[in-house]
Amino acid sequence: MTRDAPRRPYDSSRRRDAARRNRAAVVAACRELLFDEGYRAFTVRTVAARAGVSPETVYKVFGGKTGLVKAVWDTTLAGDDEPLAMSERPQLGLVLRTREPHAKLRLYAGFVRGVHERLAPLFALLTEVGGEVADVLAASEEERLAGVTAFVDHLAEAGALRPGADTARLADACWALTGPQLYTLLTADRGWRADAYETWLAGMLTAALTGPE
Repeated sequence: MTRDAPRRPYDSSRRRDAARRNRAAVVAACRELLFDEGYRAFTVRTVAARAGVSPETVYKVFGGKTGLVKAVWDTTLAGDDEPLAMSERPQLGLVLRTREPHAKLRLYAGFVRGVHERLAPLFALLTEVGGEVADVLAASEEERLAGVTAFVDHLAEAGALRPGADTARLADACWALTGPQLYTLLTADRGWRADAYETWLAGMLTAALTGPE
């Protein structure tokens, strides 16, 4: 009589890796179809076919077209599909670790420029769609406001703001200055180069946040 061999522990890493590859393929396919055919023309089925997965998989992971668009937006915003919050990303980490206020704001302006360079084409496309996609853009603005508010609070804790500053008012000002609308107006409509926008933004943030009231 022989003993049964001990069971090997279940290794779920392959399944996770496959799921992540499928998710990346679906997001890439959605992005391609958005720019090739427009939001109203593409369907969950066409995205699934291009990504090589079933429509059921797409619905299960993303919930539908607006969920797909949100995933494309988030991936474009971050620059990759790593499961990291924006505050945990290296470029913003460098901003937060920098002590000198003016250097900190210059780095932050560079961070904002990088985000908008990635997002600008997608932002322009989605603003023309309206409807249900407007909810995606509205949610992204709420998330951006939360991130900007956290940054202004960080500046306050670091003693970088002018004395007696109204942090809520300054967060609103920072949110307005760093928005995709203003970046698009200056670069696409007025023809500014991205580096000129970055320099201008750094100066505006410095004046608004640290200068005399």
